[in-house]
Amino acid sequence: MEWTRQFCALTLMPTREPMRSSFTRDGAPHSRLYRKAAGREAKLCYMGHATMENRHGLAVAGMVTHANGTAERRASEIMLKAKSKAAGGRITVGEDKAYDTADHVANLRAINVTPHVTQNQAVTKAGKTRNSAIDERTTRHPGYGMSQSRRAMVECIFGWGKQHGTMRKTKHRGIGCVAADFMLNLIAYNLDSHP
Repeated sequence: MEWTRQFCALTLMPTREPMRSSFTRDGAPHSRLYRKAAGREAKLCYMGHATMENRHGLAVAGMVTHANGTAERRASEIMLKAKSKAAGGRITVGEDKAYDTADHVANLRAINVTPHVTQNQAVTKAGKTRNSAIDERTTRHPGYGMSQSRRAMVECIFGWGKQHGTMRKTKHRGIGCVAADFMLNLIAYNLDSHP
């Protein structure tokens, strides 16, 4: 009962400042409110993306984007398109099940990249099993298993950047400054981890 009175009193008070939008902020105009998982708090953030070379664990590409639901897949396509052109032939990429969407897999195949994406065959809330975009043509090869086992190594790059670098809490504003700091962390990781 007490809560109801307080709530009514709060709603009747005139607001002095306009409500802020969830998409823009005065301090960091390019950052977005982003929730990493259901039930977690939303934070102002950018998304940093890195591509790792499988054999030695070196970061070979990186970029920072606005935080939204498709940023990871779009950044992956951009970085892998450049890598595929530089390699001159077909390359493979290991990715987790968040990347198992039909459009992403089709886009990777169109740019001469073989996607070794973890199959997302989870059961939905309605009780149906999801259809994976990756079929037996990809999973039957021994390279698929190797890509899946090495895939977790990319987390070492981000762990190093948070533990030893400046990626835990950025001190910069604007996507350009944050991207420059992120790239500096990737370069420092390569130098520190592999002398």
